[in-house]
Amino acid sequence: MKTLKFFFLFLLMGCSSSKVIIDYDTKINFTQFTTYNFYSDIGKGLNEFDAKRVVKWLNFELQEKGFSETENPDFYINVIAEFSKAQNNTIGIGIGSGTNNGGFNISGGIPIGGEKLQEKFSIEFVNAKTNEIIWVGVLNSVVKENRKPEIKEAHFQEIIKKILEKYPPK
Repeated sequence: MKTLKFFFLFLLMGCSSSKVIIDYDTKINFTQFTTYNFYSDIGKGLNEFDAKRVVKWLNFELQEKGFSETENPDFYINVIAEFSKAQNNTIGIGIGSGTNNGGFNISGGIPIGGEKLQEKFSIEFVNAKTNEIIWVGVLNSVVKENRKPEIKEAHFQEIIKKILEKYPPK
């Protein structure tokens, strides 16, 4: 019974949620950055509706942290989303027969779930004075290819909140 419990615990750990990866310039004093704005072409890899969703949630999360949007900011924000086909899980079906000297086998796979995409979502903060990147947060996740607008909205809200929990670096 203990072995079965450890097996299920191992499975759950393997299916854990995505992790945020950050990188930043260690020489920067992040307390000097209090205002922000967005690059005009924000949202590379996103459609116009998704780019608006992303800006909405970035504004919300940053203002919750005490930052303010202005025309003459301390840093600019860029967002890049990259999508690629995710490998689908399959169930294998097979028929087999065999003797000591030979064998026969037929197998196939049935895809489980719908089409999925591997998403790499990056938020970059760029110093407005030097035009150098000062902080980047990246989250990789698997999403369904065909999602309703409400599902996309919730997804962007969740991943932006998760990424910005790591800003400013401590």
